[in-house]
Amino acid sequence: MKRAEILDSAKEIVTKDREEQYGSPEDNFATIAEFWTTYIKTKCVSPGTDVNISPADVGAMMILLKTARIAGGSEKADNFIDIAGYAACAGELVSKKNE
Repeated sequence: MKRAEILDSAKEIVTKDREEQYGSPEDNFATIAEFWTTYIKTKCVSPGTDVNISPADVGAMMILLKTARIAGGSEKADNFIDIAGYAACAGELVSKKNE
């Protein structure tokens, strides 16, 4: 795939396919952030430790997940398409927060 095709595929996924399946990234990433925050507070840190995962953090951590898959030998274009999509969603969330 050429870079434009990767970006076009990511755009299609984050603006149509995934949104139709899972709802808006803002809502979906916010729900994931709440779940991850609760899980980490319960399982990973000392009681009373402040943990605050934002929806944009979800996008960044999903990029890390895809990067780990690539590092593990899964060098499929799909992983790079997903990284581009997660970056776009997280970037939009940060932009809205900073407006």
